[in-house]
Amino acid sequence: MRFSRKPPLAWAVDARWLQDSAAMSLVPSAAAVTLGRMQQLNVVISGFDQYEGVDVNPSFEVPNALAKQGLGEIADIDDPLHDVDVSISAVSLPVSFANAWPTLREAIDATRPNIVIATGLKHAAHSVALERCATNLMNAAKPDADNALPRFESIIPDGPAAYWTRLPLRAIINDFAHDAIPATLSSDAGTFVCNSLFYHLLNWASTQDRVLAGFVSFPLVNGTSHRQHGLSLDQLVLAGRDVVREAVRYYLQPSSRDILIA
Repeated sequence: MRFSRKPPLAWAVDARWLQDSAAMSLVPSAAAVTLGRMQQLNVVISGFDQYEGVDVNPSFEVPNALAKQGLGEIADIDDPLHDVDVSISAVSLPVSFANAWPTLREAIDATRPNIVIATGLKHAAHSVALERCATNLMNAAKPDADNALPRFESIIPDGPAAYWTRLPLRAIINDFAHDAIPATLSSDAGTFVCNSLFYHLLNWASTQDRVLAGFVSFPLVNGTSHRQHGLSLDQLVLAGRDVVREAVRYYLQPSSRDILIA
């Protein structure tokens, strides 16, 4: 596991999460720390080590860039982010059904994050894809890094058919529009390692009192201006920063208007 950290901050529809959102803002998280008058929040963002035939892997580059650069200055004193110290940790995972989630869980246990954002790569995508749900299915069309090839198998036997994301997709999409980042809402993250990781992550999050978690799929990095071939790395880092910023805002001030699933 490669781990880097920015120095200091049936369908399982999450109805309880939405119903309790107003109360959440009044209840401190066990993982949240108050430093003087400034609250510190911990964010873990994961990506994958490498993909065959991909020279520049955005799901490796973006998390590490965010861990190094942080969220940047927040000038608006009315922005919930203004008085929050956000610590971002990046973790790189193997493209492995057996080992991706244990590696991420190790980073989670080490940092006790308030927010966990997993990222991956969609080779055929032309925009950033916000994944809406994780399904309880492994169905690989090719072997993973360990040469495993599960076919029509459950990720967790007797687990729910699917989990909805816990990220504020509407707010994130609005930020993408403001920053001219092409984006789409994706129904699911497929049936390969990305989806397996996403499902394990949301299954874990469902047992936590107050943790946000979700999955974002990046297109290929493109060094030209032709969007049909992907996006520039700068655009993808900006997209990742938008996701983290809106997740933190939603964590601090949860609102049902920021949720977008259908």
